[in-house]
Amino acid sequence: MVAPYLERVDTARWYTNFGPLVRELEDRLEGLLASVGAPSETRVVTCSTGTSAIDAGLAALQLPPGSRVLVPALTFPASALAIIGAGHVPVFSDVCPRRWQLTPKIARRVIAEQRIDLVMPVTTYGRATAVDEWDQLTIDTGVPVLIDAAPAFGEQSIGRTTSVAFSFHATKPFGIGEGGAFVSADPELAARARIYTNFGFVDGVVERFGTNAKLSEYHAAVGLAQLERWPALLRRRQRVWTAYRRHLRGMDGVQLQSWPTARAPALLIVRLVADAATVAARLADVGVHTRRWYVPTLVDHPAFAPYVPADPKLPVTEHLAPHLLGLPFHTALDDDDIAYVCDALERAVTIEEPPRFVAASTELATALHTKRVAS
Repeated sequence: MVAPYLERVDTARWYTNFGPLVRELEDRLEGLLASVGAPSETRVVTCSTGTSAIDAGLAALQLPPGSRVLVPALTFPASALAIIGAGHVPVFSDVCPRRWQLTPKIARRVIAEQRIDLVMPVTTYGRATAVDEWDQLTIDTGVPVLIDAAPAFGEQSIGRTTSVAFSFHATKPFGIGEGGAFVSADPELAARARIYTNFGFVDGVVERFGTNAKLSEYHAAVGLAQLERWPALLRRRQRVWTAYRRHLRGMDGVQLQSWPTARAPALLIVRLVADAATVAARLADVGVHTRRWYVPTLVDHPAFAPYVPADPKLPVTEHLAPHLLGLPFHTALDDDDIAYVCDALERAVTIEEPPRFVAASTELATALHTKRVAS
């Protein structure tokens, strides 16, 4: 499906620098977002990565150097790296025990106690956050909000004052290899973000700090092909999610993240009563590969130590982290794979010794381990 778009790149001999496919992709993404309720003024600025989309948003906001940015401690390190790279100070917050994310209620409490110049909520594991509530927070406090929605394209809404940064990395539901987008209903903010992605040039003169964060025509070609597949991909992801929920519902010692809709998450993370590292090792013994996304938390990475107070006061984060485990979740999984993973998980969380399986299950485990991960 991507070949016709690549042929267009070759025919035009326009490979980067805001080419026709990039412009078409942005137009189609804007149309898609408008169809699900984004404000009519919404603009999409494609970027080379999801991290550069955050960078572009931070640059567009034009915060003073050393601004204090509230960010959850339970997130991928790119959130904090972007804040520090922009010359600001990350202020690590706790998360909601059910949503596992920074909420407007938590942010308001922190803003009442200390100076915060920007709030950067995160769509933890792809869970959307309430954009209307963030818009109201900005109205009430004057503090802007930029959502790091890296894995949540198709799930996270765009606010009237709240901007959003998405990632199109290969591991995300809308994956194009590498890429991202800064999205805002403020055309002026979007224009400044675009200037940032092109070295800060305005009419051939660098007017402000920028970098080279443009999306290439090749990645735009993949993005346009993905848009054609998007409805089918969502249906396939929903099938996998439905099967998992059927097996996980009521499983002792296993809890799912609170989810606002019945739609599939970006990542399938379970909260275990048992120690997640122990369960992960038991699952690995039977061919089930797992991940500990967002663990260690930001306050436990050495690079962020200068920004961590002596007593960070993150009780929910500290309680969650040792018990979070990511299960295989991609569209190449079939019902037998999912049943095998869940059977292995149930055994791993309820017995003292590593689970033992019959030969047929071992063969299935080998197939599961070697199966190509696909979107």
